[in-house]
Amino acid sequence: MIVDFHVHSTASDGTFAPRDIAADAARGGFVAIALTDHDNCDGIDEFLGAETGLKKVAGVELSIEPGVGFDKFHLLALGIDPANESLKAFLKSILDGRNARNERIVGNFRRIGIEMVDVPKGARPVEDYAHGDVLARPHFARWLIDNGYAADIGDAFAKYLLPDSPAETRCYEVRYHPSQEESFRVVHGAGGLCVMAHPKYWRREWKTTGPDYAAAERELARLKEAGLDGLEAFYRANSVEENVSFSHIADALGLIKSAGSDFHGANKPTIPLGMEVSESFVAPLLERLGLV
Repeated sequence: MIVDFHVHSTASDGTFAPRDIAADAARGGFVAIALTDHDNCDGIDEFLGAETGLKKVAGVELSIEPGVGFDKFHLLALGIDPANESLKAFLKSILDGRNARNERIVGNFRRIGIEMVDVPKGARPVEDYAHGDVLARPHFARWLIDNGYAADIGDAFAKYLLPDSPAETRCYEVRYHPSQEESFRVVHGAGGLCVMAHPKYWRREWKTTGPDYAAAERELARLKEAGLDGLEAFYRANSVEENVSFSHIADALGLIKSAGSDFHGANKPTIPLGMEVSESFVAPLLERLGLV
């Protein structure tokens, strides 16, 4: 069966509208799909309101504190109530942190002679590239491409927008990340499940060395005690070996398994929508989400 529990729309840094994602999934015969835009629920009403026969899940992807010895922890909050007041306040604090980071990024570009805000008449400032409140690095990358500073998305990130971009052009800035404990508490309070996204990216070095599964399992055991519900064991960019290994870890720890593409449309053009999984793989997640 085909599902996807990690999808981005124009409400953050994707290029497909929420209703179009739902429609495409329905045409593709999906069983279930979640919308998980970065740090906001602005596209959820449109997504859930799309007239389709498939199971749709309200979600959000949060960038939270990774933990000691780790670099990147993205948390998929699945099955949330987007109207929950505590969640709304929590997301507002994250958006404020993102906006402060963006101001620093704009300043960094200005210092290397690239003006993104006070542009000539008729030109588009970078904030116009966001469809909603969330201005993200892919929007900066699109601006750089359109204005001749980068050849494509990968080039823009490599030159300017990564922690390891060249020092003379690096404009990357770290942003605010809420704690694991607060994130788990807020998501659970909003009726959601806490699922770690793409564990292969938890440590930066794993991109070249491959994951340290023993270290991952030790920390995931601690996180389960702290409130983590599940693991994105199947991920579009995973190797077969990574899918199998993270699935074994999830089973060993009693974590729910999820599958996600990390679809962004044209901003990640090699990543199609949808993940094919067995019924036995996805049944526990569907049950916890109240979809069976």
